Amino acid sequence: MADGHATPVLGIIGGSGIYGIDGLTNTEWRTVESPFGAPSDQLLFGELDGQTLVFLPRHGRGHRIPPSELNYRANIDALKRAGVTEILSVSAVGSLKEELPPGTFVIVDQFIDRTFARSKSFFTTGCVAHVALGHPVCSRLGDACEAALKELAIPYQRGGTYLVMEGPQFSTQAESKLYRSWGCDVIGMTNMPEAKLAREAEMCYATVAMVTDYDCWHPDHDHVTVDAVIKVLLENADKGRALVKAVAPKVRDRAAPCEKGCHTALEHAIITAPEARDPEVLARLRAVAGRVLGG
Repeated sequence: MADGHATPVLGIIGGSGIYGIDGLTNTEWRTVESPFGAPSDQLLFGELDGQTLVFLPRHGRGHRIPPSELNYRANIDALKRAGVTEILSVSAVGSLKEELPPGTFVIVDQFIDRTFARSKSFFTTGCVAHVALGHPVCSRLGDACEAALKELAIPYQRGGTYLVMEGPQFSTQAESKLYRSWGCDVIGMTNMPEAKLAREAEMCYATVAMVTDYDCWHPDHDHVTVDAVIKVLLENADKGRALVKAVAPKVRDRAAPCEKGCHTALEHAIITAPEARDPEVLARLRAVAGRVLGG
């Protein structure tokens, strides 16, 4: 096992403002290059209560990049190159259930991926791999999130299915009702293929989805004002920063690779015979798969 897995480094992927949490010290924005292209922004390195933390603004500072144009591969690859071992994704979502009102946080445990315009794997022609994704998030990291939410008295639900749509348009009412019939809990545009790529990169990944409003299935949806949505967004951002601060020390004390198997996801995943692997593809995979490829 790579030494990097023995020392936890917490990566945060979120919207603007999350990096402004109290107590973040020794901060520095750094450019991290990736063979998969440019990540959304520089990475912010810092320390929080003794835990090394790396923050990536998913849409770039100022929210410049729409969901379909995010370079998900470059983002995850850059975090891996920065030494990140566990990723906490903090995301705004719409609710698909009456019992999940605005202001509720959901510790997601499943996804339905309805995106179609995104590169979804690091492994392409020249080196093929198939990782297990039956349980697409790290329950150990989810435990840390749940403990933090309890401490902060933030209303939350443990477990739930996140429907990831392509966007950037929101759902039609017919689509929203269809997703409800599938039993989905929340809907958003960003966590796929993010979670898939984190698994391929052998990193723990957890999503805390912050509900901003009900999706368009709700009979009162059309009566929600922009002011009301902005108010919830700001309140959620405050709570999200508090969550990061509370989670950081809970990640710090992991003394071994994740017992859930996140850090060994590629152990038996690569199918391409060694003699058939493309050297150029292997070079791109050095950060995400070097543990098993010998890079």
